[in-house]
This record gives sequence, structure tokens and C-alpha cells, in this order.
Amino acid sequence: MRKIKMSVLGISYSQTQSGAYALVLVEESGERRLPIIIGGFEAQAIVIKLENLNPPRPLTHDLFKSFADLFGVNLKEIFIHRFEEGVFYSQLVCVREENEIIIDSRTSDAVALALRFDCPIYISEDIMEKAGIVIKDSEYDETLMPETDMMKDEIKAAGQYKDQSLKELKDKMEEAIKKEDYERAAAIRDEIDKREAKNR
Repeated sequence: MRKIKMSVLGISYSQTQSGAYALVLVEESGERRLPIIIGGFEAQAIVIKLENLNPPRPLTHDLFKSFADLFGVNLKEIFIHRFEEGVFYSQLVCVREENEIIIDSRTSDAVALALRFDCPIYISEDIMEKAGIVIKDSEYDETLMPETDMMKDEIKAAGQYKDQSLKELKDKMEEAIKKEDYERAAAIRDEIDKREAKNR
């Protein structure tokens, strides 16, 4: 069975299911993309890692990583191996003392863990042929990443933070993380990154 290596492209609000999000994976050596509908908690777990935020308390996926590290278990890869009735099924391919162990997992959890273990994400060619889509870059924003309310909030947030100093922004980001308001923390982090990039 041929396996295709994937990477995380981003997350947006789902346009088909209220309260859900679309996780978008892209093949590393091709143009096909794979949208996967996931829940809010899993989306948050993925965004936190993508934005390199450090929550004050470990989330479930962070706890899993700490537990695995403590007992000498490494996550070698995740494999999206089945697609039935619109649902993706994944496996965690773990290694401990040269023994390979395979654990069934929801795809959203598998991706959140892959980001924490810095391990590759694979999908079978058969599934990619069934569920993968090809979108030109010029069409991408309108089709998979529409201007959602969350994005409008981020634009508004960028405007409200423009008059604040870098130190004030960092303090606000830490405060948002302590309150576990990760969307606000990510918006502030984006503003900090923009300013620091300008100063380089």
C-alpha cells in the first residue's frame, strides 16, 4: 500500500457543520489537499501547537506526550488508513524498545499528537484519491479558508493592539494564556510576530 506524506496547512471554521472546524492537510510532494471536519477541543489543541503557545496547565495531548516520554514510548508516525461514510480512521505507530505498537485513534487526536512528537503524517493513496481535492492557490482563500467571524475578530484585534507597546502585548498574551483564551492569545501572538519581524 502506497503511503503519502502530509503536513498541516491550517484550520478554519467548517462551512458545513455548525460549531465544527476544518483541518486541512496537504501532501508534501503534490497539490492535493485533504479537509477533515474536527471538533472545537481538537482544533484548539492543534492551533496551540501551531502557534507555539504554552498553556499554564497541560492539555490532554500534552499529558499523553509526557506520559509516553516517561515510559520510553515514541510516536514514530501516524497513518490515516481508512475512510468510511465521511469518517477518517487513523493509527498511532508507536515504538518502545524496538517493539512497534499500533493504536487506533481519531484523526484529529492523531494530528494533535503528531505535532507534539514532531513525527510524520501519512495517508494511503486510495483514501487520497477518494477524498483529496486540488485547489489553485488563487481559489484557496474562498474555498477552504473563507473569511469567517474568527478571522474578522483577528483583524479587529490587530487594530485594537496597534497602539500598545510590545511589552504590553506580551503581558496581554500571557494573561490570555492563563485564562485559557487561546484564540485571543494567538491573535496577540500574530501581532507580536509581525512587529518583531519588522524590527529584524
